[in-house]
Amino acid sequence: MSGKKIKQNKVFQLIRNNPVPIMFVIICVICIPLSGYSAGYLISEIITRIVRNSFLIISLLIPIMAGMGLNFGMTLGAMAGEIGLILVSDWQVVGIPGVVLAMIISIPISVLLGWFCGKILNLAKGREMVTSYIISYFISGVYQLIVLYAMGPIIPIKHSSLVLPRGYGIRNTVNLLSMRQCLDNILAIRIGTISIPIVPFLIIAVLCFIMVWFRKTKLGQDMRAVGQDMEVARAAGIKVEKTRILSIIISTVLAGFGMVIYLQNMGTLNTYNSHTQIGMFCIAALLVGGASVDKASIGNVFLGVILFHLMFIVAPKAGMNLIGQAQLGEYFRVFVSYAVITLALVLYESKKRRAGTLTGRKLADAQEDDK
Repeated sequence: MSGKKIKQNKVFQLIRNNPVPIMFVIICVICIPLSGYSAGYLISEIITRIVRNSFLIISLLIPIMAGMGLNFGMTLGAMAGEIGLILVSDWQVVGIPGVVLAMIISIPISVLLGWFCGKILNLAKGREMVTSYIISYFISGVYQLIVLYAMGPIIPIKHSSLVLPRGYGIRNTVNLLSMRQCLDNILAIRIGTISIPIVPFLIIAVLCFIMVWFRKTKLGQDMRAVGQDMEVARAAGIKVEKTRILSIIISTVLAGFGMVIYLQNMGTLNTYNSHTQIGMFCIAALLVGGASVDKASIGNVFLGVILFHLMFIVAPKAGMNLIGQAQLGEYFRVFVSYAVITLALVLYESKKRRAGTLTGRKLADAQEDDK
């Protein structure tokens, strides 16, 4: 009987600790048969989404480690990557050299934007997530000002195919066919109808190993200490503000690289909108994988990509087959993105309050024992 109770407690604990992943598993189990897609098609699509999105999502891990929560400011790095791709397209650098050059161009822009974001977030301790969200909107306005008015008159753009008919400003869509899937097509292995791009997986694997190694470095240990308790870290001689800024800079640079990988896979750049939802969807995917505001792992990244994007793939077709409206699936997946983030924040806050109440009770009990 006691064994049964232990098993029940373990199941209850599993459900309580992982409500979001379990909810998405249930959604996917219901939607997959309704969609009518074959297993081969779904596997192929999931591989594509892992290659396209994983690098971006991994960039979120370092600010979480440093106690700065979910970095909506990763959008700043995404915009830096887009500027790199626009310039590379104008210079007609194609293929792998174009991708590498776009990443190099994004680095100084990402560092500058990451430093600016980190400085602002240091003034808003405890409110980093909402502050980074607003910063991303502010910098998006600056980005659009540069791309719409500065590119042409101030920043030279040679090719008329990129410029709006009025003579300045970048067109709504930039064609990246010269770089499309150039990383994916190197050493790609084909198994039936499924293509496995080896190079992007190797790049992602290297980044994962770097993340594991980084946690063990002095800077990584400092970030973990700052994430656990800023005052204790400060007392230990760690430069808290500087460490927090560095975490945002690293995250922003990685997001810039991730955006270049993402867009070379897509083969097209939506100049004014590509970055707008990238932060929201990446954060939602990480939370779907079981991460929280204060704790996330590489495992959460890959589980989140699979579950979140599997729902993205099957929901529209399931909606079409069920009620004849594919648009319902579109609305559903956007709604779920926001709902997941809201649920994760509510669960985090309730868990934090429970922990605070438990600590308070322990202190009260200790004081009673002393008396």
